[in-house]
Amino acid sequence: MPQERHPLEEGQVFLVDKPLGWTSFNVVSRVRNWAHRTVGRRVKTGHAGTLDPLATGLLIICTGGFTKKIESYQAQPKEYTGTFVLGATTRSHDLESEVMEGGSLDEINETRIREAALHFTGDILQVPPQFSAVKVQGKRAYQYARASKTLELEAKPIHIYEFGISRIELPEVDFRILCSKGTYIRAIARDFGEYLGCGAYLSALRRTRIGDFRVEEARNIDEFLPRRDIDAAVPEPAATLRTDCQAPASELPDGVSQIQA
Repeated sequence: MPQERHPLEEGQVFLVDKPLGWTSFNVVSRVRNWAHRTVGRRVKTGHAGTLDPLATGLLIICTGGFTKKIESYQAQPKEYTGTFVLGATTRSHDLESEVMEGGSLDEINETRIREAALHFTGDILQVPPQFSAVKVQGKRAYQYARASKTLELEAKPIHIYEFGISRIELPEVDFRILCSKGTYIRAIARDFGEYLGCGAYLSALRRTRIGDFRVEEARNIDEFLPRRDIDAAVPEPAATLRTDCQAPASELPDGVSQIQA
């Protein structure tokens, strides 16, 4: 008699608020281990769009049959908020590498900053960062960059739907960007600084939305704990479940959003 498939094997989508310092793989591994404990056997698990370790925010995790939907989720527009630091640069365009002095901010003002945001709105060609997962001759670009080898990476078309500036306290500039698949926010920081002539790097980044999924619906990764640990902790409010194919409530981490597309 065929073994009955668990709902997690049939397919579930979990919204997780990725913590600072975690890789996307770390999050997938935590959810995969929790699903394995829940079902009693390995459950295929993947994510729908990488976040850098220094970024936080929405990560869509798919299990079982819903891993086939990952590409469709990846294709959705994504919204980010964060902070650029003007007048300085780094090799990785974020705080993963050493900060180097850039140009003067004497001529930088609100008008020029908002003009730069408008310049990078719409259809643009973007060169990926040297420290990226783009494949070149069978290797990732970051592997060459770590070996101090500079590559000529091909520019790729992307679309910036919205580029808003929410705070200017030089050298810091806060932004909100709604963009297409394949956009590197670190590269926008690089290009933004070059356009202004002073250099810039990304000091903070948070993904707040993917398509219709919002980070407000996501829960902390610490809620994916062994059941015995959850039972010993202070109970969290029950999650709002938006699915017709959901795991039994007793098998869900307290407070974890579960969604069926």
